Amino acid sequence: MNTLKAVWILVMAGLIFFSVSCATLEKGLDAVSAVGSSDVEDAVKITQAVRKSFAEITEGEEYYIGRAVAALVLSRYPVYNNTSLTTYINKVGQAVAIHSDRPEIYAGYHFLVLDTDEVNALSAPGGFIFITKGLLKRCRNEEMLANILSHEVGHVAAKHGLQSIKKSRLVDAFKVMGETAARRYAPEEVAELTNLFEQALGDIVEKLIERGYDRKYEYEADKLGVKGAATTGYDPKGMAAFLQTMVDDSAGQEGKGWFKTHPSAKDRLGKVTKQISSIKPLPSEQKVRTGRFQQAMKSVK
Repeated sequence: MNTLKAVWILVMAGLIFFSVSCATLEKGLDAVSAVGSSDVEDAVKITQAVRKSFAEITEGEEYYIGRAVAALVLSRYPVYNNTSLTTYINKVGQAVAIHSDRPEIYAGYHFLVLDTDEVNALSAPGGFIFITKGLLKRCRNEEMLANILSHEVGHVAAKHGLQSIKKSRLVDAFKVMGETAARRYAPEEVAELTNLFEQALGDIVEKLIERGYDRKYEYEADKLGVKGAATTGYDPKGMAAFLQTMVDDSAGQEGKGWFKTHPSAKDRLGKVTKQISSIKPLPSEQKVRTGRFQQAMKSVK
């Protein structure tokens, strides 16, 4: 079984078994064998109507979708095994998440470092946020890091990942779930749902890793990120400094990592600089935070 199909079977199980205990869900693929059983016949009663768009996906369902996306990201990139750095990244990330437009989500925000020198940051639905070792090395202080993480939180807050799913896939998937809410799933319906959810996951992953979000979503995440960082007390000029670094690094990097999945850093820099100029009072860089960042990065090779 390939990775894409495996993770979608897992997320489908999560959506179908949403009213079943977490212990049952954690059985992973073994739980999928129960599809079509009397347990499922009871569990599917949660889908009493056909939903029409991503906006009606519950936070719990968003979490399971995001978990599947995260699993696929981790099948492509290894985790950077550095406990102290991971703890530090999560502290900074949680700080800006609390001050975001969506501070409370189903299972909270989770931040992880990917062990690759590729320069990139990714955010999956449900609060799964990744930053690469290569991107961390481009940061000079905690202000830059906080602004980057706040930008990714902005994507989650605005549900940009979910908006990447073609709505026709959701309509078809929820139609199947609605029509079978009063009875058990037949094998062909299980196959249809698996295929539809697999395609929907592909929509999100393509945006995250292959093509990037639409320009309007990146600009919105910049706006939300700068706002969230400043509200937390971080200098929003950290975002401008990061984008300037990307402008300087862009030569010869086109089509790779961050440069492949994000719009022109120069265009974004102009918009961000204008937004920052309107923030009063403007937080400033703090030496204690810079020292904390440097300490955390000492072990990064």
